[in-house]
Amino acid sequence: QVQLVESGGGLVQPGGSLRLSCAASGIIFGLYTMGWYRQAPEKQRELVAVISSIGTTDYADSVKGRFTISRDNAADAVYLQMNSLKAEDTAVYYCNFRKSGTAYWGQGTQVTVSS
Repeated sequence: QVQLVESGGGLVQPGGSLRLSCAASGIIFGLYTMGWYRQAPEKQRELVAVISSIGTTDYADSVKGRFTISRDNAADAVYLQMNSLKAEDTAVYYCNFRKSGTAYWGQGTQVTVSS
């Protein structure tokens, strides 16, 4: 069955960096646009970054210039490199893709930016 597993979250100081990973299984990974979303406490889930099957990327304005999304189709994985982290980046981060109108989500990984 389809499975997305995120990893790489943790506690980091403001200005620090983290690299999130999402491993996919049960799909032909290279066919799909993949996205990273995040949800902070008491806020709606929001799109952070997307990468198409051919590597075209797009970012939320709040993370442009700081975050980089990438993918490795041979490894069925998508990554989110997060630099210059701010307190407002604190959230649970989820990877996502859509197939035939259905959205698939991982379990999420917590990112906490705090001194």
